Amino acid sequence: MAIRNIVKDGDPVLLKVSRPVEKFDEKLAMLLDDMRETVTAANGAGLAAPQVGILRRIVVVVNIEDESILELVNPEILESDGEQDGAEGCLSFPGQYGLVKRPMRVKVRAQDRQGKFFELEGEEFLARAFCHEIDHLNGVVFKQRVSRMLSEDELED
Repeated sequence: MAIRNIVKDGDPVLLKVSRPVEKFDEKLAMLLDDMRETVTAANGAGLAAPQVGILRRIVVVVNIEDESILELVNPEILESDGEQDGAEGCLSFPGQYGLVKRPMRVKVRAQDRQGKFFELEGEEFLARAFCHEIDHLNGVVFKQRVSRMLSEDELED
C-alpha cells in the first residue's frame, strides 16, 4: 500500500468524466488499498479516483459512525430525498469551504472489489459524502455547487 498524491485545484483531471471499472483484479485492489490509506492519512471524509489522477469510477467514503471505510466501484445514486444545506470542503481544494445543498438521504448501488453488486443508504453526512464523491466521477467539483464560499471566521463558529 502507498499514500498517493492528491490532485489539487487547477488540474484538468478534476473536470473530466471517469470511465467505468470493467476489470476486478489485483490492480483494482491495490488502488482501493492505496485510496484507503491516502484518505486516512489526509484525514478526509472521502476520496474519488480522479483525485489521485485515475479516471475510473471508484470512491472511498469514511463512515463517521464507526470509522469504517466504504469502497464503492461504479457507484450510482438510485434514490434521493430531503434536503440539507451545509459546509463542504475537499481534499483537492485545501482550506476552501462553501455551503452546498445536498439530499438528506440517498440510496446508492455499487460494486465491491470483487465486482459483486450491493446497495447502501446514507443519511445526513454520509449522504453528503456519497454525493460529493460521485460528483467527482462526473467531473463536477464542490465549488461548482456552492451557494456561497465560507470565510475562516464563519468556519470557527
